Amino acid sequence: MPTHRTHTIHLFKEQTQVPCNPDSTLLEATLAAHINHAHACGGQGKCSTCRVSIMEGLAHCSPPNDAEREMAEKLKFPPEIRLACQTKLIGNVSIRRMVSDKLDLDIISQQFSENSNSALGSQQRLTIVFTDIVNYTSFAEKFPPYDIVHVLNRYYRIMNTTIQKNEGFISDVAGDGILAIFGLDNPKQNSVLLALKAIEEMNSSLIEFNVYLQENFNTSFGIRAGVHYGDVIVGPFDTGEMKKLAVIGDNVNYASRIEFANKEFNTNVLLSEAAYHEVKNLYPNYNVFETSLKGKTGQYKLYEII
Repeated sequence: MPTHRTHTIHLFKEQTQVPCNPDSTLLEATLAAHINHAHACGGQGKCSTCRVSIMEGLAHCSPPNDAEREMAEKLKFPPEIRLACQTKLIGNVSIRRMVSDKLDLDIISQQFSENSNSALGSQQRLTIVFTDIVNYTSFAEKFPPYDIVHVLNRYYRIMNTTIQKNEGFISDVAGDGILAIFGLDNPKQNSVLLALKAIEEMNSSLIEFNVYLQENFNTSFGIRAGVHYGDVIVGPFDTGEMKKLAVIGDNVNYASRIEFANKEFNTNVLLSEAAYHEVKNLYPNYNVFETSLKGKTGQYKLYEII
């Protein structure tokens, strides 16, 4: 009778090793070793709570079966994230369990209840837009808090309508700044073009808004915007009291720096090189500026469409 070699699973968190025979899944092997490995659906490939990150030895894992492939496509898993309940081994691996305690499990369970493709977080290539208000500081210095809050809320509501009309969503607001994202719901569309259209319509909406500001506060606003196109992490961020779908990553900071550079070049809208590349055939005329950006090394080309 042929003998099957027992493989080794190295557990990163526990800093221990457990054996796994070729007929067992990763989950079966860890449970047999008395590791508290979460598996809310009972190991049926329906919940992903048993998922692990393969830190070494990905080539030693069995190919994803139909159940795992369906879950991976739904939740946009990268190749190294595998369902332990479906994965068998042909060699040694090192893994990190993604759900390791009750708090992890509570968070995952709540995310799954949302029935969203973004429930667990994913990396996506999107258009990131930062805007701020020209003349906001002088306005805020002149008027009481009630007026400032009221005006900002009115501004946010008007701009949110325009952003949503162009298939974007507001990820965050801070003071007079808006962080908006385009391309999340329809990645096949040109999200940079949608963003530019939204910025144009935001400026159109500002004309009527400024009539209101002149009548009530004898002031008016302008809008500056920075546009970048790149990979970001998208997910629901939840403190327990506050929940929102948001984006994080270096490219978010990059877009913020681009928006700030408008002050240096006396411009209203600047695009990164990656963003301009997406619309260069539609907007062949431009000014280009080369500059350093705070918190980033090197020189960067920024584009103003004319």
